[in-house]
Amino acid sequence: MRLISEVPERSTRQIADMVGISNGSAYYIITTLVKKGFVKLETLKKSHRKGKYAYLLTPKGIREKSLLTHRSIKRKKKEYAELKVEIESLEKEAGLKGEVVKVRYREK
Repeated sequence: MRLISEVPERSTRQIADMVGISNGSAYYIITTLVKKGFVKLETLKKSHRKGKYAYLLTPKGIREKSLLTHRSIKRKKKEYAELKVEIESLEKEAGLKGEVVKVRYREK
């Protein structure tokens, strides 16, 4: 939904490439978003290519995107807090609390 909101004229192929999925999967996801009322399909009248569309978020889609973003931020903050506790525990175990650890890599 973020990719659609950023550039509505992106093709399903471009979206698929950016996300790392097949074009068919991207098409399936977008048509599902359209069926759920989160996205609407609009024909670009000024386009020289027939069949060129823009995917636009509906008000319902904008709200859903906002809710998804909020849930994602909440989940990432929880993961961050858990990682911070784990790092502090490992530092304590290794006797490194408060120290900066420098790591050197040797090329083979």
